[in-house]
Amino acid sequence: MLTPGRYFLSGNVATAEAALLAGCRFYAGYPITPSSELMEHMSGRIENEGGVFIQTEDEISAIAAVIGAAMTGTKSMTATSGPGFSLMQENLGYAAMTETPIVIVDVMRGGPSTGQVTVVAQGDVLQARFGSHGDYETIVLAPNSVQELFDLTIKAFNLSIMFRNPVILLSDAELAHMTEKITVPEKIDLVGFNDIEIEGIPKFTPLGIGGKLAITGLTHNEKGYPITTDVQVHRKLVTRIVNKITKNEPIISDVEIINPEADTLIVSYGISSRAAYPVIKKHKDVGLFRPRTLWPFPESKFKEIAKNKKIIVVEMNLRGYGLEVERVGRKYGAKDFEYINLIGGEVPKPYQIEEVL
Repeated sequence: MLTPGRYFLSGNVATAEAALLAGCRFYAGYPITPSSELMEHMSGRIENEGGVFIQTEDEISAIAAVIGAAMTGTKSMTATSGPGFSLMQENLGYAAMTETPIVIVDVMRGGPSTGQVTVVAQGDVLQARFGSHGDYETIVLAPNSVQELFDLTIKAFNLSIMFRNPVILLSDAELAHMTEKITVPEKIDLVGFNDIEIEGIPKFTPLGIGGKLAITGLTHNEKGYPITTDVQVHRKLVTRIVNKITKNEPIISDVEIINPEADTLIVSYGISSRAAYPVIKKHKDVGLFRPRTLWPFPESKFKEIAKNKKIIVVEMNLRGYGLEVERVGRKYGAKDFEYINLIGGEVPKPYQIEEVL
């Protein structure tokens, strides 16, 4: 286990070590570029911490195993990239319906299909929110440095337990493979099962402690028994599992805001947002709104500064987060929108933002 201090780690290794410090003791996965180093590192470390590692035959089995382990009260995680994340979507919806706390790391690469295997992209932003069918909510975190990969991995485990919900950490090929200095703090705050009571979230009872539990992905009542044709039962259940996230957005959402009084606001996240810092330093009339929490959209923070702003959205996809930025921005009085959408492995540069300015 990493002791407090300063380290020089790659993003994938930092993510794995953070998961272990957060208490992750079960990992199941299937190797896929550019996330494979995370799985490789975990395979050599988790058993030393008293945990279990399984390489499964595919990503469908991996997330299924992680859900099963989490139901026993074990902090559990898997990691993948775009194609594997696509395969996980049905079971992601199952985890949301059964309110099972799991963590999924998606190290994004170019798509669609097998796409660009070793190239960075941010094309999974909408899939992370809407990839499974039906009405449900995810919590999605987006770091922009190796330090934040470390910090937000720990936060992902805490949020998954607090809200009994899947949490997705959106890494990418650049963050996963870059090496930076990180600091492991003296004290890490961890949330245990049932440590915090939140309205609308039932207590967590793990399998294997002697009680009888009914668990199903079908529409079910408070005791877990399937009732699939009753309008009121379905409405009550699904409304609650959605509201437990949306109504707690102010608690969940985490953003970095620089120069909020500026006339022009750059909205960016993940590796793309790093291009904004030199622009803001050079142009005093430009600010930054950087969501560390992509979903739920940090509306409570955005509405406070959006009015009358000119907004530039910078991301590495053609249709992504900018759709929601504009929807919420217009709701709160933003007056103009520009987009920098890059694909093919091109990371945004400061001069490209300045050209739009």
